[in-house]
Amino acid sequence: MKIYIKTLGCEKNTVDSEYAAGLLASRGHSLVDDPADSDAMLVNTCGFINDAKAQSIETIIELGKIKTPDQKLFVSGCLSQRYAEDLKKLMPEVDGFLGVNDYARLPELIEMDGFEPVTSTEDRVFDELGPRLDSIRETPWTAPIKIAEGCNNVCTYCAIPFMRGKYRSRKPENVIREAEALAASGVKELVVIAQDVTAYGCDLVSGAQRAEMLPDLLRKLCRIEGIHWIRLMYCYEDEITQQLIDVIKEEPKICRYIDIPIQHSNDRVLKAMNRKSTDLSIRSTIKRLREQIPGIVIRTTLIAGFPTETRAEHMELRRFVSDMRFDRLGVFAYSKEEGTAAAKMKPQIRKDVKERRRDRIMEIQRVISLENNRQYVGRVLEVLCEEDCEDGSFIGRSAMDAPEIDNSVIFTSDEPVLPGTFVNVIIEDAFDYDLTGKVVGADESTK
Repeated sequence: MKIYIKTLGCEKNTVDSEYAAGLLASRGHSLVDDPADSDAMLVNTCGFINDAKAQSIETIIELGKIKTPDQKLFVSGCLSQRYAEDLKKLMPEVDGFLGVNDYARLPELIEMDGFEPVTSTEDRVFDELGPRLDSIRETPWTAPIKIAEGCNNVCTYCAIPFMRGKYRSRKPENVIREAEALAASGVKELVVIAQDVTAYGCDLVSGAQRAEMLPDLLRKLCRIEGIHWIRLMYCYEDEITQQLIDVIKEEPKICRYIDIPIQHSNDRVLKAMNRKSTDLSIRSTIKRLREQIPGIVIRTTLIAGFPTETRAEHMELRRFVSDMRFDRLGVFAYSKEEGTAAAKMKPQIRKDVKERRRDRIMEIQRVISLENNRQYVGRVLEVLCEEDCEDGSFIGRSAMDAPEIDNSVIFTSDEPVLPGTFVNVIIEDAFDYDLTGKVVGADESTK
């Protein structure tokens, strides 16, 4: 059977799709790039916030319109996990719905004429689904690697624990084995992901051992030949230990980059979000990171217009952003998710107010980003080339930037540069969110 897979949402879904593709390939199925050429289509959906839900539904409808009587259409992922019964009634063109915890059953289910929704929520150890089929990834030199599934942080705005269950860490040896296979396939950058990367091992060990779990895993990943960059995403501030700081500082393969989704800075709002951080703890952690790892790039995300957020608390958040001068920042207008505690809080903030608060924070950040970028003019950065443009220029990323969500380096070269290769680029100009430059030789980069 020829199968087309469309992946939406975050890197966790990317990994799930690659597992699904691997399972299907092991049963003799093949993957195709064009839905029109397929016998079956699978949409791996996102259901995190309203915009993501809308995109998922639109994609299902679009594929449903082109579906022929001889084709099947299946839906998996977070949206399916959460709303399978409702979607079944609204979308009769879909032949089956599969949740996030049941990909092991995908091969048998997809061969059926149709199946009732399968959306297990039982808590168990991490399901090891076998080799990932990474040929469906658009950037074969970069791969996310999932070290855990689920989440134990019951943030009041988030529905992830309802969909993905409790936190389940992968055994270190399984992570290493998968990373070695990725490296052998040509992957040069590993992006370490989980709902909460810093909680890794919380269900495997306790006490002092737990603080060593993530650092030990990272050191083992650094020993894998072929891996050049290792990037950390989704690290909770209250779980950033000295051991983790030390391994980032000491291991050259680990990017001097860390993603810390803090969501807000006001203590009352943080408490209402059921976050463990405080304004003081956040400032203290950022100070420690910058003092101990000079040049580290810190990314964060914030929520604007959380229920009950006052204008004064919003202004406090704006001052916080000005004080912290984050290198990378994303801001979301609060999305009301049914079933969460925050959805019941009063007052809810009007949509236009939420969006205006988001935009004003991003305007502050735009200025900060430009000022930060200007410090790189005249410096040489190692850049991973990702695109060869028709006009003779190239687009890539430095170690300071995560794929898809962060800045780019646009550069020229006197010689061809293949996507997936590293080059040294001297930065010639800086803009709000991007840098421009030219490739230099090894001798020039050391001047």
